Amino acid sequence: MAVQQNRKSRSRRDMRRSHDALTENALTVDQATGETHRRHHVSKDGIYRGRQLFVKASAE
Repeated sequence: MAVQQNRKSRSRRDMRRSHDALTENALTVDQATGETHRRHHVSKDGIYRGRQLFVKASAE
């Protein structure tokens, strides 16, 4: 069983945890449709960087 040799100081512990904070998703408003979507992701309409990638199928 692993046992630490020396105790970690508060400073070292908190430096390690500095990357654990949650961040909000970066959002962008599409210029063509005005839809809000996550950056570098395809919108629900199938538009990415101003180009139509696919046509959304109708739900029947």
